Order: sequence, then structure tokens, then C-alpha cells
Amino acid sequence: MNVIELHYNLWSQLQARRERLPHALLFSGLRGLGKFALARQFAASLLCETPLADGTACGNCPACGWLAQGNHPDFRLLQPEALAEAEEGEGEQGKESSKKASQQITIDQVRALDDFLHVGTHRQGLRVVVVHPAEAMNRSTANALLKTLEEPAAGTHFLLVSNEAERLLPTIRSRCQAVPVAVPSAEAAERWLAAAGVMDARRWLSLAGGAPLLAEELGSSGESQLIDALLAQVTRGASLDALAAAAALDKVVKAEKGERGAQHGPPMKRLMEWAQKWLFDLGMARAGLPVRYFVSEAAQVERVARCCDPRGLLAFSRKSLQYRRHSEHPLNSRLFLEDFFLGYAALFNRR
Repeated sequence: MNVIELHYNLWSQLQARRERLPHALLFSGLRGLGKFALARQFAASLLCETPLADGTACGNCPACGWLAQGNHPDFRLLQPEALAEAEEGEGEQGKESSKKASQQITIDQVRALDDFLHVGTHRQGLRVVVVHPAEAMNRSTANALLKTLEEPAAGTHFLLVSNEAERLLPTIRSRCQAVPVAVPSAEAAERWLAAAGVMDARRWLSLAGGAPLLAEELGSSGESQLIDALLAQVTRGASLDALAAAAALDKVVKAEKGERGAQHGPPMKRLMEWAQKWLFDLGMARAGLPVRYFVSEAAQVERVARCCDPRGLLAFSRKSLQYRRHSEHPLNSRLFLEDFFLGYAALFNRR
């Protein structure tokens, strides 16, 4: 499915600015909105020699062919090595390496742009650099890129993509014109997901916080196994057996780690993210407000919320931030989960 359908108004605004386009744009917004795909399509439209009436790339000219093959002479993509490997389908199936793929955009990648930026463009066209995700740059890398942004070469456009724009250096943000990517309407997102073949689109869209591409990823990744295992325990409320719950989730986490962890991230971290969203919805329901994430389980959320201690819930929600920080590398996953569920069970004992 074409991500432009989700952000057509923004796409039209970008096309209207083509004649006076700034040298750097910063696409920012929640994860899973399609910012990277949108930036790639915009880069393709800038490089295309015969764009269509709506500004999209024709897909037939030599420039489109080079870009599709990944060897356009006037295009560069800066992204972490680990992300590039994941996109190429290597990951754990690739060759063993003594050096772990970098999770950051390195300063050497930015320095490698020097030769690219100081030679003539091919066929007298534009030159485009996409940086994704921009927050993957450390301070040294960002400062190296800043020098280029301060003195941009003629005919060169930088498209930065970020899920967390507040983490970028203020000097980087000040050199870019902001392109905020908004959450599309629920109706449009659900139609898009249904057309993409995602079952139970409404549930996944709410769990993804309204981000359609994240919802598509979740709906097709088998994430329901982890979510359902968590729900089976937290919905017990006052009848929860904390130690039994920890044992059950520990088995699921270990199974996930062996099967899908390398591709989808540490399962314990994902589990704590879902737990945080559950606690957030409990707080919303306790205050008489509609839930945000577990919409399909709203009745269960409201039932459990009526039985928990509101002050304890607020304190435990804050503590969940610590659980999330420590979730990637717990010293003992079973003890980690026991501590979490004992704290959760205490929300009901206090009443």
C-alpha cells in the first residue's frame, strides 16, 4: 500500500514547495506513521526525470531505475548498519561476524559524503541525502553533519527522519524546516490496514497508538502471543497469583527470545512496553476517561480499574519506567518478572 494515501495533504504541501524547497527538511512524528517511506517517495520524486501529475516518481525513467536498484549516483541513505542489515533480510541468518553491527549512524558515514557533495550531479539534476533515523547520530556525528548543513552545496537536499526529534541537537533542528507528520484519521488508517490484509485492524491500530505502519507490523508479526499472555495475567486483578504469573510470562519471553527476538527486539522490553500501556489505560479508566490502547479489551480494563488503588496505580506507573529501562538486560528474568507482578498485585491488596 502507498503511504501517500495516509498523508495526501502533507504530500500536496511538499509538492507545492518544490520550486523553493529548503536545503533540509526534518520529518518528525510518532513511530509507525510512515515518515521514512514518505521521505523516500519524496526523494524519488525529486530525482525522477518525468514525475507524474501528482508529483510521484514515474517509475520508468533511468533515474527511477537506478534508485530502485540502489545505485543512483545522486542519492545517499545514511542509516545504522544494523538497520541496513535488517532491511536486507540478513540479521541472524547472515554470516557470523566478530564485530556487531552498529546501532548508530557513524561519523565515518557523514565524512564519506564529502566526495559525494563536491562533485557535479549526474545529468545536471538534484542531489538528495536521507538520514534515518536522525536520532541515531551521536554528538560527534551530528556536529560533523552540522557543518554540511550550515554550508549546503547547491542543488542538494537533506531529508532527516526522526521518531524523537527532541533528542536531536538544537543546532541540527534549527538548520532544518520542520515537516510534522500527523497521525491519520482512524477511518483512513483502518481502510489502509484492511486493504493491506491486516485482520482485526481496529485492535492493532489502537494498540499502535494510531500509527498504521506500526499496526501493520504488529498485526503480521505474531505479537499477539506476547500481548495475550500478558492480558491473561493482568486482567485477573485481585485474584492474580504474582509468582505464577511471573513463571508463565518467563516461559513466553524465553520462547520469544529464541524465535523472534533478534528481528523484533528484546521480548522483555516489548513486554514492559505493553505493560506500561496497560497501566496507562487503567489510569484513564480509573479517571472515567476512554482507554487509548486496549480498546478491544475496554470492558476488562474498566473492571480491573475499579478494583485498584488509584494512588498506588500512579506510583506503580512511575515505577514502570524503571522496569522498562532495565528490561533489556535483566540479571534474572524470572526474578525481574516476580518483582513486577508482586508490585502489580499490591495495587489490589491496598484496597
